[in-house]
This record gives sequence, structure tokens and C-alpha cells, in this order.
Amino acid sequence: MVLSVFAARLVQLQGVDPDEYAAMAAAEGSVDVILPATRGEILDRNGKALAKSIDGRMIVADPTLTADDAPELASFLSQRLDIDYFEVLERLRVEGSRFQYVARQVPARLATQVVADAEAEGFVGLFMQRDPVRVYPFNDVAANLVGFLGTPKRNGSARALAGLEDSFNDYLSGIDGEARYEVGAGAQIPLGDSAITPAVDGSDLALTLDADLQFYTQRVLQQTVEGSRAESGIAVIMDSRTGEILALADYPSYDASTPQDWPKSRYKSSALTDVYEPGSTEKVLTLSAVIDAGLGKPRQQYVVPGVLNRQDRPIHDHWAHGIEHLTLAGILAKSSNIGTVLAADEFEPGQLRSYLTAFGLGRQTHVGLNGETKGLLPKGEAWTDQVDDRIAFGQSLSVNAVQMIAAVNAIANDGVRIDPSLVKGRATLDDGTEVGTDEAGTRRVISTEAARQTALMMERVLDPVDGVAPLASVPGYRIAGKTGTAQRVVESCACYDGSHTASFVGFGPTDDPRFTAYVVVHDSRTGGGGAVAGPAFAKLMSYALRRYGVAPTETRPSKLPVEW
Repeated sequence: MVLSVFAARLVQLQGVDPDEYAAMAAAEGSVDVILPATRGEILDRNGKALAKSIDGRMIVADPTLTADDAPELASFLSQRLDIDYFEVLERLRVEGSRFQYVARQVPARLATQVVADAEAEGFVGLFMQRDPVRVYPFNDVAANLVGFLGTPKRNGSARALAGLEDSFNDYLSGIDGEARYEVGAGAQIPLGDSAITPAVDGSDLALTLDADLQFYTQRVLQQTVEGSRAESGIAVIMDSRTGEILALADYPSYDASTPQDWPKSRYKSSALTDVYEPGSTEKVLTLSAVIDAGLGKPRQQYVVPGVLNRQDRPIHDHWAHGIEHLTLAGILAKSSNIGTVLAADEFEPGQLRSYLTAFGLGRQTHVGLNGETKGLLPKGEAWTDQVDDRIAFGQSLSVNAVQMIAAVNAIANDGVRIDPSLVKGRATLDDGTEVGTDEAGTRRVISTEAARQTALMMERVLDPVDGVAPLASVPGYRIAGKTGTAQRVVESCACYDGSHTASFVGFGPTDDPRFTAYVVVHDSRTGGGGAVAGPAFAKLMSYALRRYGVAPTETRPSKLPVEW
């Protein structure tokens, strides 16, 4: 009797109602689901996460179950998740679909609560899948470098929109996986057919940045720009021995956690994308080259007139004077344009340009951020006698801030230029280029002795009597530095607009350099490099020296003669 019952049921299934049961099986259906890879973290040198992925969920719907209550459910979801009502309504009603994305990268706690509340309201057909959420725990700290991700596509990954997130997108993002499985009543059928391609998580990106030093640098820069009623500013701190960038700040910047609240013009690192004339900070490079080429010495004597008539226009100094009797050290200490040009007259044609090229000017640093400029270093017929004079004291060429600090750091590093690094170890850019400290090259630019003598001359810049930047001094430490106050060029007319860029670059301790720092302030209304950028430099250098436990200097600073 029992066997007869089973036989009759089998006949019914296979012969009497086959179409009906086939339709029921098809209604269960199968879906393809993305299995998001976990994006790699962006870490500072001490392992602090500047960008990381936390537990999140995607909320998806089964339209065969949500269509009847679609208007009410769409209203509920749009209010709870801040998503578009009409777009959600359309997805909840898609005919023939068993799987539609409702929201991506929702924090796990919020997603769980929303789905539970929907069920409590009597709605059916919502379920969740893992979907990591990108967060920036330090908000604006290093936002100009880290960048951010945009809103993820409905059925794909979020798009990297700025900074390192963009430059190293492939390296960080990994590869999403995929799952295909049978569903019924809005849920996966246990023991149903399924096929899974696991996700491959992204790699972590370790930076040379020190998050705490970066935070302090940004705050000092902000105070400096606002205090001088300036337009913008840049500050960079570098490890003199390794070329590692410990802090790189722009102001104004933005908060990577809420990029939509800030102008798009801030989604960059001005220290790499913007160029400007360096002004008198460039004299350090010119005069170190003079010494290296055997064309001058720190005590060499020069007669410096009040005006130097050259080619198309006269050259002046930043202070009015008659005939001055200055040493080469005095030319640097007092920042004399005229004296620098007289010293540079000893170069053979093309010799100064060769030195500046070796210092790294006129080419990208390749630290790993998209959009880096290479600056402008004239060549060929564009390098005229007039241009030669102006470049000697920092006009008629342009640099970005990382280029300039790397160039001056060569003097701190005994005459050897080290490629600046922002990435610790090695990582691969989206274009396939490998960058990082493991890839950083070195190149001797000037001799060890020329670098040492230039450093001693730079100490005189901070002398309270003979120098122009005593406010850049750090009590207890020997510091070498140089001011810059350059006219700013307007792109629209390729002319000077009357505003200035104030800057200060230096390193310390002079007798055993540990850090090199550079502060740039555009359109300051309250003074030049010594008065505006110098005090900011002093704060940053003092903090870095103490943070890394560098002992105060026991030796006395240089007393090279300034006049004769």
C-alpha cells in the first residue's frame, strides 16, 4: 500500500503536472552575487591606519517578494538609508529578477537594524551580504595625500577619486569574487547548487609618514597661513639620511571622511602639483655649485654694488645699499641677488644648468602620487644670459615643494641626493611602476667638502646680527637654513602680479643633519621668508628633533666672516 502511494505520486510529478512543477522550480531561480574584496589599509610608518575598511553590509532585495509593497518599502528605506526613493522603488519592482542592490557599504550595525526593523514592519524580501566600508580615522590628517573613494557602483566596487587611493588603486583594491547560488523566498537554498570564486583581498600600503608629526605640521601650517593672511601654504619634513617624507602638509586641505563638503580644488597635494619660483632658497644650490666647481670659497671676497646693470634690466637687492664688501658666506647670509650673480659669473656656459639638473630640478620626483609636475628648468635657446642671471638667484625657473626639499637635502646629506620617498618598502602604481624606499636611488651632486662648507654658510643666515632669519633658530641646536621671498607669476599673462611667495628651507643639527624641513607660504600679507616661514620652520624642526630624541648640539655654530 505504501509503495502504491509513492508510485502514484511519481506518476503525478512526471506525467500529470510536469509543466506546473517545472515553473515552480524555475521560480526559485539563481542569482549572481559580488563577493567584495577587502581593500588594503593605508598605514603610517608606525602602523596607524590612515585609511581602512571596516565591517559593512550591502542590502539587497528579491523583487518577487518586494513588488507588492514597493512604494511603502521604498519610502521606509529612503528615510533610513538616505537613498533616492524613486531609484529604490524601481529596483524593488524589477520583473523577473530575484536579486537587486538597494544600498552598498552600509555600516554593519545600521544595516542589521534597518533589515530587522523592516521585518518588524511586515516587509519581506530584504537580505544582506558582506560589503566592507572605507573609513578615514584621522579625518583631515594627510587627506591631501591619502585621497578617498567615491560611492560604490550598484554592482561594482567604489571608484578611487584622489590621492594614494587613486594612484595605488589596483594594489589596494584586490579582486572581487563572485558567487552564484539558488534562492527561494529571498534567501539562499541550503544544499542548493552554488558556485563560488573567492575574493582576493588587496595589499596594505605602508607610508613613510608619521601621523602625529603630520598632524602637528598641518596645525602649524594652518596657523601660519591664517596668521599672515596668506592664500595658501605647504610644509614638508624629510629624514635627511633616508629621503623619507615624514610629513607633507597643504593648507587649505579637506576632510577625507566628508569630501563632498569641500571644493574639488582641494583634492590634491599642492606640494607636488603646483609650481612656483623658489626665490632665494635657490641661492643655496647656486653657491654650493660655485664651491664644488672650485670657483669660490666661503671667505672669498666680493665687491657688491647697489645696482648691477645687466642686459635688459638692472638687478637689485632686497635692501637699498651702496657698495658692500661681502664674502661668499655674507652673500648667502644677507641673501644678495647681486652678489650671487657675480659669483655665478664664473660658471662655464651650461654648467649651472647641469648642477641644477643633478639636484633634481626640472623633473618629477616619482614619489607615487598622480598629477605631479616636473617644474620648469629652461634649456637650449631659452637659457639666455638674462635667464642665467635670474636663475642664479631663484627667478625664471619653477619647482614643486618636494623637488626643492630633495635638492637642499643633498647638502644636508654630504652632497648626495636621495630620491624622496612616500612609500615604505615597495609598492606598485597602477601604471606598473614600482616606487618606495626600496627603489630610491642616490646620486652625488657636490663633494662632501662643498656640502659641509655650504652648510656652515647657511648657519650664518640665522645669525641674530648678520643673518636675515634669526626667527628660524631652534634653541640648543645648530641649524642651517635659507630664506626665500619670490615674486609670483600669473599664468594668464605670464607676468608677476605683485604678490610674493615666502619660504624657508633648512636642516639640523648642522654638524649631523637628521631632518630637513621646508615651509612655503603663498601671498603672505605680513612679511617675507624670514618673518613668516622662518618661525613656522623653527616650530616644526624643534618638534621633530624632540619627538625623535635628537640630542641638543654641543658645538658652536659657524662664525664665518660676512664682510671684509
